[in-house]
Formats: sequence, C-alpha cells, structure tokens
Amino acid sequence: MRHDKATRLLDLARMLAGSSEGMTLDEMARAMEVGRRTAERMRDAVWAAFPQMEAIEDPPTKRFRIPSGLDSLFQTPTAEELAALRTAADNYAAGGAEGRAAALYALERKLLSALRGAARRKVAPDVEALVQAETIAVHPGPRPFESEQVLTAIRTAVKGLQALSFRYEGGSAPGRTRKVTPLGILFGHSNYLVATEGKDPRPRTFRLDRMQAVAALDEPAPPPEDFSLQAFADESFGIYHGPIEDVVLRVGPARADDALRWRFHPNQTVTQEPDGSVTVTFRASGMLELSWHLFTWGDAVEIVSPPGLREMMVEELRMALKAHEGGGA
Repeated sequence: MRHDKATRLLDLARMLAGSSEGMTLDEMARAMEVGRRTAERMRDAVWAAFPQMEAIEDPPTKRFRIPSGLDSLFQTPTAEELAALRTAADNYAAGGAEGRAAALYALERKLLSALRGAARRKVAPDVEALVQAETIAVHPGPRPFESEQVLTAIRTAVKGLQALSFRYEGGSAPGRTRKVTPLGILFGHSNYLVATEGKDPRPRTFRLDRMQAVAALDEPAPPPEDFSLQAFADESFGIYHGPIEDVVLRVGPARADDALRWRFHPNQTVTQEPDGSVTVTFRASGMLELSWHLFTWGDAVEIVSPPGLREMMVEELRMALKAHEGGGA
C-alpha cells in the first residue's frame, strides 16, 4: 500500500513537472481520480518532497507546477512503457503511417540514450522480451498515405497560424492550386486535411495523397475561435460529412455481447432490451460510410432509422448481389 501511494505521488509530481501552465486542485483531482480533499493532501505531500514547486495566481483559483522539472532519477521509464512505445510505433509502421512511426522510433531512441548505463542494461532485455511476446494483427484495408514532407508543411502552417497552399488532384477541379486555412488532420484508413477555403466558413476535407507541392505561406490564417476538430470528427461516421441524422440500430440477441462492446459512434447510447437485443442510437452524418460498415454485421443488425439509410443499404446490397449472382466457373 505504501508503495502504491508513493507511485501515485510520483505520478502527480511528473504531471506538475510536465505542465507549463500548472494544474489546479480540481484538475489534479480529476487526473488522479480522487476527491478534492485527497488532492490537497497529495499536493502537500508532493510539495514536501519537491520544495521547488510553486503556486501561480490564476483568479479565482491557483495553479501549481514544478518549474525546473524532475531529476532523471525519477524519470526512468519502465520496460512496460518502452515496450508500449515500440508496439505503438510498430503498429503505425505496419499500417503505413510512416511519418508517425518515425517520430515514435526517434522518441524511443532519445529515451534510451538518456538512460544511465546501468538502467539501460537492466531494462533493455525486458523490453525485447515484451516486444517479442506482443505482436500486431494486421487487418486488411487501404494503407494510408503519410508523407513526412506533407505532414511537416501542414503542421508548420497550423503552429504558425499560416495559410497553406497545395495543388489538389481531386475534387471538381483536379490540378487546381488551393489556398486554405488549415484546421487539423484526421487520421484513419485515409488521411485528410480539414480546412476552410476562401470565404466559405464550412470546413472541408482534402485527402493527403492527392495533395502536391504543399507549402506553408507567409500569410496569417488563424482558425475560427469556436472550431473544434474533435467535435467536427464526432459529427460524422468516419470521414464523410453530410446532413446530420438520428440513427437507430437494433442488434439481435445473438450478437448482443458484441454490440455492447462495440463503438459505432463516440456519442452513442446503448440500451439492452428485455428480449436480449441491443438498441444503439446516435446522431451523425456520413450515411454511406455507415452503410458500408453495417454491411459487415450481416443479418445481425436492423436499421430502424433513418429510412434513407435503410434504403441506401438495400441499394448497396442490390449492387453487390448483381456483381456476384450468376458467377462461377
């Protein structure tokens, strides 16, 4: 128990050392999943162990931080942490996300090079043992395009609140040079830039693999203050956007356990019915991509609403049947 308390205090100290603006007591309580009084006691214990901690006035509250960071003695990563980092990098690499994989491999090298010799020799065999015992199950699907040059240009523009220019080999006018305000990147089966163009305030998506000659411009282009990339992503099922609709799905009892563990949408509501079936409700756009996904559930799922999604699914099934009926050698 004492060891567990010491570990949690050290975790809090790392958070306070890693936060440039500091943390309030309420933020500490949420991060450590404790009440405010317990957070106060933990803060005081950390302050006693690290007297360099400081309080910053931020009316109507205070923020706390350890400005000078922690000694490397308290920052040695565990074998499990390093193995998780390697697995995440391997996962990116296996999925074609070469840019993000390279960044994680570089971070792993930096962490290992910062370890003292004895600590590095102690942790290295355990890391290799865990990596060999945990592998990535590669699923079929498109490999996302991920050019470090393209990502660097987009990130430069995002960080500098600058306009972004590129030639786009897609859309209604292939080959046209676009100048946009970059809002962020959506990573998935295909990777997309989210941006606004011209005077149109509606965010649009551009596939990264269709973008050429990408460059950050020396022109200010701040994003709208009320824009949230996460909220934009949550509106849609997948990447495609369109009218937002109320979706109701019914999953039969045979697949109920799967449905209870499945996330169809970040804002879904899942209800288990008396007959053993499961009802899933959410609001989203991107009905075509949703129908493609529901195809994988076979006859286990019934589209209750909207009617347009049900009609779209029937049409997709007709086209699939037409492509395969009457075939064979």
